[in-house]
Amino acid sequence: MKVEIWSDVVCPWCYIGKRRFETALEHVAARRDASAIEVVYRPYQLDPTARAGQSQPVVEAYAKKFGGVERAEEIINRVTSVAAADGIEFRMDRALRANTLLAHRLLWFAETTGGPTLQIALKQRLLEAYFTDGLDIGSIDVLADCASDVGIDRNAAVSFLAGEAGHGEVMEALATAAANGITAVPTFVFNGEWALPGAQDVELFERVIDKMLDNEQAANEQAANEQADSCVGESCDV
Repeated sequence: MKVEIWSDVVCPWCYIGKRRFETALEHVAARRDASAIEVVYRPYQLDPTARAGQSQPVVEAYAKKFGGVERAEEIINRVTSVAAADGIEFRMDRALRANTLLAHRLLWFAETTGGPTLQIALKQRLLEAYFTDGLDIGSIDVLADCASDVGIDRNAAVSFLAGEAGHGEVMEALATAAANGITAVPTFVFNGEWALPGAQDVELFERVIDKMLDNEQAANEQAANEQADSCVGESCDV
């Protein structure tokens, strides 16, 4: 089963949703085989118009978007409280809002060179860099440091980010999200067939994962039975 998670690295609900989904997956794996589940992160930009190479305090960005500093602080306080309940430390008083295209390219690089496990590790580090450490995730140097933190060669990361590799693939993925009606994140897409939007509760994620695993098991059993039926009375090389 493949789960594609469309998200942005400056989206608080994406971080919360990641933690809840991973907790649900751990719960499911503790009682049944979930080893066949592959998790991959796909790009989404909350603000694709943000100027590359420039960052600003998140409270300023929120104030502009949501109608003033007071409203921005209300939103920040709320998501900080929710995150804390899920064991995540938000320090949005020092978070720097930046264009995330380079970060998404680096996540693509991690997946294509090291697989989903490396990509997930990098995704976590980028979220920590933005939400907790107050780092500018639009900076090549910061991104390269984050890459190094998870085992990617820093020089290779700098060289990659300075070029254009992965740009077309990331832009294509962003267009795919738009074409599929993904207008908010996080959005969890199961086997390319069924989408679940939002940072849902752990219990709901568990039910969905169980249901999808049940469906896959039933489909595999049906295919096996059909194959067995086709082999009755004749040789079968399977």
